[in-house]
Amino acid sequence: MKALIPSLVFMLVLTASCGDKQHHELLVEAESFREKGGWLVDPQFTEQMGSAYLLAHGLGNPVENASTIVTIPASGKYHVWVRTRNWAKGNWEAPGRFKLLINGNEFESILGTEEETWHWQYAGKVTLKDPAMKIELRDLTGFEGRCDAIYLSTKKAAPPTENDELAVWRRKLHDEADAPERTAEFDLVITGGGIAGCAAAIAAAEQGLLVALVHDRPVLGGNASSEIRVHTEGISWKSDRIISMLNTVWWPNGSPEAIKDDRKRHDNIAKYDNIRLFLNWRAYTANASDGIISSVDARQTATGQRMRFKAPLFADCTGDGWIGYWAGAEYMYGREDSSLYGENWQEHGELWSPAKADNKVMGASVLWRSYDAGIPVDFPEVPWAMEVAGDHSATSGTWKWEFSRDDLHQVDDAEYIRDHMLKAIYGSFSNAKKEEANANTGLEWVGYLLGKRESRRLKGDYIYTFNDEKNMTEFPDAVAMETRTVDVHYQQKETDSSLPDFLSEALYYKIDHYYIPYRSLYSVNIENLFMAGRCFSCSHVGLGGPRVMHTTGQMGVAVGYAASLCKKYNTLPRGIYENHIGELRKLIGIE
Repeated sequence: MKALIPSLVFMLVLTASCGDKQHHELLVEAESFREKGGWLVDPQFTEQMGSAYLLAHGLGNPVENASTIVTIPASGKYHVWVRTRNWAKGNWEAPGRFKLLINGNEFESILGTEEETWHWQYAGKVTLKDPAMKIELRDLTGFEGRCDAIYLSTKKAAPPTENDELAVWRRKLHDEADAPERTAEFDLVITGGGIAGCAAAIAAAEQGLLVALVHDRPVLGGNASSEIRVHTEGISWKSDRIISMLNTVWWPNGSPEAIKDDRKRHDNIAKYDNIRLFLNWRAYTANASDGIISSVDARQTATGQRMRFKAPLFADCTGDGWIGYWAGAEYMYGREDSSLYGENWQEHGELWSPAKADNKVMGASVLWRSYDAGIPVDFPEVPWAMEVAGDHSATSGTWKWEFSRDDLHQVDDAEYIRDHMLKAIYGSFSNAKKEEANANTGLEWVGYLLGKRESRRLKGDYIYTFNDEKNMTEFPDAVAMETRTVDVHYQQKETDSSLPDFLSEALYYKIDHYYIPYRSLYSVNIENLFMAGRCFSCSHVGLGGPRVMHTTGQMGVAVGYAASLCKKYNTLPRGIYENHIGELRKLIGIE
């Protein structure tokens, strides 16, 4: 029999004296498992629940076991807890059920069946003798079982549950220093590898800057990636050469053609020796004082390794505006008062704005598709999904599959929003499967990452509004242009209460063309922070046109070139507007 060789995993082994006995404990982070099997690393809710975790996303078919091998601190009897949650609690079997195995022996407890919030579920006791221990997760359903960590202790005392206390406990157990283990310096640090971030990286690299591109997924592209599959829209104007390196002209929402663009982006980014690409690294803080960011800290989503990225300039392309948020940048969220911006729109301010400001924003989508298998395909009963899906029937979902609600925050409540969409998808597909015409229809692909449209918008020297679009304002510092119709989404249920709450509609306003100013691409109060993408400086309705990816790619190109001029003239982003805007526009190809 082969000896078990411990893998390099993100874990803690701790031994402490406890009276006449020694207390031993071991914490294993599930995302660090050496063999993921069919489980996926999901880091998108780290800020809300404390960590990346493993997700059993099998579309109703149990996924292959995840496993790893670790070294125990000492032989003995251990109590075992698993951090998990029952994501659809009710009078039915929990959809995300799974089992824990240690050294091939399966615990009786079925996990993922208790609390709806993240918590430590007690799995049972185990006696361990050999120093090498194999841990496995066995999915039972294929419906989003989730495991954050496994904790073993010779003392029966569960870890803390509250996020703040848990974070302190985790750092103490992992013996984490205040500063990351590694530090590297760059000319420009870009966080977020969507189209905007990739475009900024290429533009800056072509001007000779050493660029760090930090992205929390294994593939580039953000909403355009094969993991989310939103097709790109808009024009590329003067930035066509760079944007064409990042995606094809068009493919339908949800199409597997997105996979080809993943490889295209990676290959083109890899051509630049001065772009350092950090895939699967998620930023978790920005270190700033007196309006200047000195560094951004990030963690590798599987190993837990940390790194500090230092630079004189930073670009927030995260979509949610995380770098600006952590640095103390001024930001906006929700719909503005209708009288707030510029000239009135038919005596009521910005088009489609409320009389009183609120927190309503456009929602997030989860795309999905099915296929004809040619033979009958079964699909499990999903009673836990029907409270959301109702009697709605569908076999695919495009952009209209979107969820937003006044009492939900697109950042703080993101996991709930994603799970709500999954219930809508599985329930609607289950209804469709009851129709004879869909007997041979099977689920081909369902996204599990949110395709967000709107959340935080970082405030710049200029707040771009719908009136700028309507008036086709020709800004002296225009660096991007778009011709796409302005559209702002709302939930269909708002106008017809009989409709489900996971479908949206759009309000449209056709405009010939409009421009985006450079002043909307850097922070008003964080002096060395650029932003490109949907977190640029704009009003809620102002976002309705330029939020698409060809336009945000133009923003990225402008930011990358502007960063090169900052280095050339030893100045900050605002200094480019004040003294070098003509040169920036020439680099873009406008003048």
